[in-house]
Amino acid sequence: MKWIVTSAWPYAHGTPHLGNIVSSLLSADVFNRYLKLKGYETIMVSGSDEHGSPIEIKAIKQGIEPKELTDKVHQQIKEILEGFNIEFDNYTRTHNPTHIKYVRDVFRKIYENGYIFSKVDKLLYCPDDRIYLPDRFVIGECPHCGYDSARGDQCENCGKLLDPLDLVNPKCSVCGATPTVKEVKHYYFDLPKFSDKLYKWIEESETLSENSKNFSLQMIKQGLKPRSVTRNNKWGVPAPFPEAEDLTIYVWFDAVLGYVSAVIEYFERQGKGDKWREYWFDGDTHVAFFIGKDNIPFHTIIFPSLLMATHDNYTLNFHIGATEWLTFEGQKFSKTKGIGIWGDEAIKLLPADYWRYTLIYLRPETRDTDFTLSTLEYCVNKELNDDLGNLIHRILSLIKRYLKGRVEKTGPKTEKQKELYHMGVEIADKADKEYMDMRFQRVVYTVMELVREANAIINHEKPWETWKEDPEMVKGLLYILAETAKRIAIMLYPIIPESSARILEYLGLNPGETGWRDIYVPREEYVIAKNFKPIFQKINKEEITNRLKEIRGESMEEIDIETFMKIDLRVGTIIKAERKERSKNLIRLYIDLGDRTVKVLAGLAKFYKPEDMVGKKVVVVANLKKKKFMGEYSEGMILAADDGKGNVKLLTVDGDIENGSRVR
Repeated sequence: MKWIVTSAWPYAHGTPHLGNIVSSLLSADVFNRYLKLKGYETIMVSGSDEHGSPIEIKAIKQGIEPKELTDKVHQQIKEILEGFNIEFDNYTRTHNPTHIKYVRDVFRKIYENGYIFSKVDKLLYCPDDRIYLPDRFVIGECPHCGYDSARGDQCENCGKLLDPLDLVNPKCSVCGATPTVKEVKHYYFDLPKFSDKLYKWIEESETLSENSKNFSLQMIKQGLKPRSVTRNNKWGVPAPFPEAEDLTIYVWFDAVLGYVSAVIEYFERQGKGDKWREYWFDGDTHVAFFIGKDNIPFHTIIFPSLLMATHDNYTLNFHIGATEWLTFEGQKFSKTKGIGIWGDEAIKLLPADYWRYTLIYLRPETRDTDFTLSTLEYCVNKELNDDLGNLIHRILSLIKRYLKGRVEKTGPKTEKQKELYHMGVEIADKADKEYMDMRFQRVVYTVMELVREANAIINHEKPWETWKEDPEMVKGLLYILAETAKRIAIMLYPIIPESSARILEYLGLNPGETGWRDIYVPREEYVIAKNFKPIFQKINKEEITNRLKEIRGESMEEIDIETFMKIDLRVGTIIKAERKERSKNLIRLYIDLGDRTVKVLAGLAKFYKPEDMVGKKVVVVANLKKKKFMGEYSEGMILAADDGKGNVKLLTVDGDIENGSRVR
């Protein structure tokens, strides 16, 4: 069986936030890694969705070409994927020759098959901005549920697909003006012709979830309508229809076809141009989509109907992994209001596995879920560090201490050991099903049961006390624990791949040669690494908050000279430096400013040793209000440069100058 794993294509008008990442990109990566562990042949594809009026309008406002805007965002998204350890076989973009050709070929074929017709449309036109308003740039009251901020293409409250003219009291979302109606010729996809085929396919599908089925069948029962497939904007895939020179394909119809074109492009790059057909035209191929709940109809109705309309034999073994919404500290993500954390910020704050674990722990699979920094702190400090990390370190230390780093296969010597071994198999079976059902949040809860039970048996059997009296019992315990650590690492690998790989390496295994089957195959022996270190480190949410503010300071708004002159920058010499108690990041500095000595708490412990800082002449913000960190006040701030790649350097003074000198 082959798999095509996909995620919703990030729209290239801005970088994705944590909610976007967990619902699509990260979830796809977790599932793909699981499938590979199981031995399936997989291809994972996605890309930046860069067409459409929203991007065209944003580019106009910035005075640049749309491609200049999407080039920048596309690169930023690729850097975020790398930072999160999300590994696509092909992360592409919609504005590329392969995609454009495929979309035009598909719509030309659908037109020739008789499923495209033209008619004169009444469209909303903003007289103030002098543009035809795309669906998403019209807001008004939803005629179905009364939601007062429904978009022209879909109501985010009830999920119903809409036409802009359906809205009650429509407004231009750019300027707020009331739009006028103009008549324009457009092309439509005759979606109602596929109502029966879609209903039969959805009802008989053995791969779609019941939730996706019920939602989609209800939409079909209510009656499908023809959908406009062209728009008046210039930025997009040129429509291949007669007399359509000034029209482009609507971005949603354009983007969903990217699931196919991305596979085509992947094999083209390998010189295997037709091999994509072995995936999309193979009835045994399964396709997994990871999307937000509002995108379900585009993947159960729009996309499959387009494939049906080609009369080609595309696979329709679709699996939908749709999530609810993720909020941030009780509010919707909003970049303009500074609510939330965005992907480019996250990768500067913490290691990828810390984010991956926390986001999957919170993955909103059945209801909207709230992300908080307190939860992030709990997941890293309690679940990863105290529970999992502590367990692995205990196991390795015990094997090193009592068995000189080598434990050979032996059977369980106590009932507790036997129970732990069998529990490992049961947990693996349960996690296996949860992965396949796309319930990754449950996998976390399930595997951590085994982690806690393994910690408990160590406390119960106390090998440090029983070694002299019953070494065979201890050998049995340590072998079972090594097996348990292996199983845990394999089961969590799709979620925290870097940490799990380290665990496997510490156990003497090659992560690249370890698969799901190895959970059930006992090893003859374990020879642990001679030098092993703690897998995780604790974090502090206050330090994260402060670091986030520093990161966002990199893109501050312009200020006038009068505002800048209010900042009192002074030269000072560090006369004493020491680590702050109970903090991994803070150094307590005492700095001579000439007329006084100030105490500054600086988050530089990862970059400088305290003793190396003494005597340096630095630049100090001397009129900063006192700020409390971990119960202690800091009386200023020293300046340092941060390239965002882990390199931080103090700003020091060139040459000798008196302490307290003003920096201008």
